[in-house]
Order: sequence, then C-alpha cells, then structure tokens
Amino acid sequence: MPDKNTIHPTAIIEDGAVLGDGCKIGPYSIVGADTEIGNDCELVSHAVVTGRTKIGSGAKIFPFASIGHQPQDLKYHGEPSTLTVGKNCIIREGVTLNPGTEGGGMSTTIGDDCAFLANSHVGHDCHVGNSVIFSNNVMLAGHCHIDNFVIIGGGAAVIQFARVGPHAFVGGMSGLENDLIPYGMAIGNRAYLSGLNIVGLQRRGFSREAIHDLRRAYRLLFAEEGTLAERVEDVGTEFSEHPVVNEILEFIRLGGKRSLCTPRTGGAN
Repeated sequence: MPDKNTIHPTAIIEDGAVLGDGCKIGPYSIVGADTEIGNDCELVSHAVVTGRTKIGSGAKIFPFASIGHQPQDLKYHGEPSTLTVGKNCIIREGVTLNPGTEGGGMSTTIGDDCAFLANSHVGHDCHVGNSVIFSNNVMLAGHCHIDNFVIIGGGAAVIQFARVGPHAFVGGMSGLENDLIPYGMAIGNRAYLSGLNIVGLQRRGFSREAIHDLRRAYRLLFAEEGTLAERVEDVGTEFSEHPVVNEILEFIRLGGKRSLCTPRTGGAN
C-alpha cells in the first residue's frame, strides 16, 4: 500500500508535526515540530513552515516561502503566539507570513481562498479575510485588518493598524496610511480615495441598481459640505434600508487607530 503522503527524502518533518492525508512535501522543505498542515497540501520545494502554525487543507506553498517564523517585531520575546492560514490558499515564492505577538493579541489569521504572490508579506497580528489577493511585493505591516475580497496591487504598502474594508482595491505602488472604506479604491503615495471599486463590484455580480446607489451614497459621504459626522448621519437616514451602504457607514462609525482615507481636495467624483 502506498503512503498517504509523499515526502521527498531531502525534506525534514520534525517530531511533533502533524500532516493531513494526501500531502506532498517537496525537496528541502521543512515542517516544524509545532506545525499542523491540513489534507492535500503541497510544499513544492525549499519551503519552511514552522512555529505554532496551522495551514488549512488544499494549500500550495512555493519555494523559499517562510511561514510562521519569528515575527519582525523587536518587542517579541518568544511568547507562544500563533499563525493560522485557511483552506485553499496559494502562497508563492518568497512570501513571509508572521505569527502574532503579546502586544497584538497573540495571533495572525488568514482566511480561505487567498493568494499571496511572490515576495508579499503579512506582518504580525494581522487579520486577513477570505478571497484576498496580494500581488507581488505587497507589504502589510503589523496589526492590520484586511477584509474579504480585497485586492492589493503590486508593490503597495499598508501601514500598521490600518483597516481595509471588504471588496476594496489598493492600486499598485500605493502607500496606504489610512483606513480604506468597504468597496473603495485607493491609489497614490500617499494613497487617496479615488472612487469606488466599480470593476470589482461588477465582476462579483453586484446589480446595476446596487452600484448606482453606492455611487450616490459615496458622493454624499465625501461632498465638501458639512462635517463627515453630519454626512454619515444624512446618508444613514436616506439609505437606511440599503445593507451595502450601511456596511460603509458602520466601518466609518467604528473607527480605528488611523484616520479615514479620503478623496483629494475637491470632493468625490
């Protein structure tokens, strides 16, 4: 009977590591003692998964990825923090995913069906949702919250403690230093709110009517008249039955450690 897993002779599986069924561990890969890897995962070659790390089923990890090593935080002192990666994630060459720290809740979490392209980085204590795409060389600093269906373009950087709402888009080479609303699009260094992620909304099946309502609410929210708090209240009244608009309003009301990414002077387009 064949083994349930395929492990190359040069790979190292440390005592205590847990492998699900159907895994392929390629040449010169290392799986650490405290690591748990789900069913049908593949480490192509020269990949390292270590630390208190759990990888969901169906993941594919490419050469020179560094998953679960000590976080890049000088305050880290060996606390038993964790990294959890969901199902069916693609982790390309040179990607680094760091666990949490005592100062950030002790965990980094990544959802299902994410794609991290070459040399992208997820810092300590970040929480990344489902179906998120990081293009090449994306840099995510510590303590960030990236919601579902976010796309971040190549070479973009996100400052620590920033929030990016669901279905948002950050353009390539951007430097995002503020919170980005759900369905928003930010570009530039430093990044500004350039509109709504209309293409993304259309691709994901949002109706013409829903997109029209979003655009109208967006223009009202970022008009030049009144304060943001007043505009949030007005839009909340007008769109009280619109769940997508209310998702944006709740994001703004919740607030965070960063200011809100807003359009350039001159109001919303």
